[in-house]
Amino acid sequence: MGGCFSKPKPVELKIEVVLPEKERGKEELSASGKGSPRAYQGNGTARHFHTEERLSTPHPYPSPQDCVEAAVCHVKDLENGQMREVELGWGKVLLVKDNGEFHALGHKCPHYGAPLVKGVLSRGRVRCPWHGACFNISTGDLEDFPGLDSLHKFQVKIEKEKVYVRASKQALQLQRRTKVMAKCISPSAGYSSSTNVLIVGAGAAGLVCAETLRQEGFSDRIVLCTLDRHLPYDRPKLSKSLDTQPEQLALRPKEFFRAYGIEVLTEAQVQGGNREVVWAPGVGPSLTRPYLSPKTLSCKGKEVENVFTIRTPEDANRVVRLARGRNVVVVGAGFLGMEVSAYLTEKAHSVSVVELEETPFRRFLGERVGRALMKMFENNRVKFYMQTEVSELRGQEGKLKEVVLKSSKVVRADVCVVGIGAVPATGFLRQSGIGLDSRGFIPVNKMMQTNVPGVFAAGDAVTFPLAWRNNRKVNIPHWQMAHAQGRVAAQNMLAQEAEMSTVPYLWTAMFGKSLRYAGYGEGFDDVIIQGDLEELKFVAFYTKGDEVIAVASMNYDPIVSKVAEVLASGRAIRKREVETGDMSWLTGKGS
Repeated sequence: MGGCFSKPKPVELKIEVVLPEKERGKEELSASGKGSPRAYQGNGTARHFHTEERLSTPHPYPSPQDCVEAAVCHVKDLENGQMREVELGWGKVLLVKDNGEFHALGHKCPHYGAPLVKGVLSRGRVRCPWHGACFNISTGDLEDFPGLDSLHKFQVKIEKEKVYVRASKQALQLQRRTKVMAKCISPSAGYSSSTNVLIVGAGAAGLVCAETLRQEGFSDRIVLCTLDRHLPYDRPKLSKSLDTQPEQLALRPKEFFRAYGIEVLTEAQVQGGNREVVWAPGVGPSLTRPYLSPKTLSCKGKEVENVFTIRTPEDANRVVRLARGRNVVVVGAGFLGMEVSAYLTEKAHSVSVVELEETPFRRFLGERVGRALMKMFENNRVKFYMQTEVSELRGQEGKLKEVVLKSSKVVRADVCVVGIGAVPATGFLRQSGIGLDSRGFIPVNKMMQTNVPGVFAAGDAVTFPLAWRNNRKVNIPHWQMAHAQGRVAAQNMLAQEAEMSTVPYLWTAMFGKSLRYAGYGEGFDDVIIQGDLEELKFVAFYTKGDEVIAVASMNYDPIVSKVAEVLASGRAIRKREVETGDMSWLTGKGS
């Protein structure tokens, strides 16, 4: 990702972006329409809003005809810390009572539409029960991720002990609000100082970085540069819904990027200096968001056709097309492998999973939870080959026909999907001066700064200090974390001194069932399970010593969001608190 800053000394950054031959001379989403490749130079300081920079946004209550108002309850109907969905005729509203005050907000999480009334109210915000996004109850603003949009906030008044809510019909139907953003002002518009921001990588971190800069009033040029052929898209859906088309995955439409002057260069490689990217000594403002590149098999026959890793919508779509009615082997029983296996069971003739460990997800979820999930898969006709690996891929006329395992077992296979982990795609930074660790990850501090002053990094390929685990340096390649890191990086480009404090939150969906997870469980030494593993209605607490460090659940909402909120507040959860089975302290109303 690229960046800007407002420290005293101006600096210069030169990077060349090379587009594929067919794209030379045209930039589909360029604000200026000049040809490529280009050298982007960054110098100057961030500016605040100019009045003409704000996009015109509709007044929340444009006219009495567009508004609806109704009495929704008696003031004593809700206790402090309670939430309720109320009907206004044109749509529902989330009514919240907190510290004696009533607030009315959009009732669905803009991310995937979860009912927020089933979420967690704590510390002046409501946390989504499904994926952990947080919204300020006073403003409706998105405070923690995933997702990009905020909630509408509606007017509340109390008359004769009754609570009235007034809302715009349009807002009730939209159920989401995009924050006000600056427009891009061309340097020729009379402003002498200009700072260009180049963002290398257009995943969640890159997009949130660009949007945050605009939300904070940055009005110079922003260029998002990506190897992908698509605008930023919802990557977690790739392995959960393999035949979803790229346009259905888009996080923002083309018009959004045009409206806010965020240029997107697709299928673009970043080059410069001796190798691929060079930051000259003393240069500053930049942020890169390299991705993780999937590991491939190195066994005999690896060159046969129909062996895939899944990184793009095209990869996913092709796997589904070729798998229909055929035999599929999935190598790796982690999140990607298991999601792909679950999705293909109804489409393929057979699905087999090959894994080195004894149970799926063992390192992440522990053996007991892994075994319960494995049973769910076996009940859905998935065959497991555990504690073995692939020794050979055999083809017929160049196309895959059999997978040979080290256990000597031969498995019929027309398609093979490899999900055995990923490595950082940071080779292009090797001679840039930016520090990489021994595994190729980019170490950053809590402000997402690299070792080079003014240069930031965010996303799957960074290691950063995890605040609530004693600043342990960790790599967490999760969708929600990429959002949070992108925002912190943008805030620090604008010298706001923000720090990463998010509690990691992730989810997976298989056979219509969701598993939610919060915390950072690496190194857990015990798992305490409440509920019924057999019925897949449980909560699992991962402990290290005396402390709960992570939680996972199925059919137990909103327990994971509640634990995430407790951890986010800075309070430690002790092992003895979860061993008793009495979780009233955790599931009680309010904070």
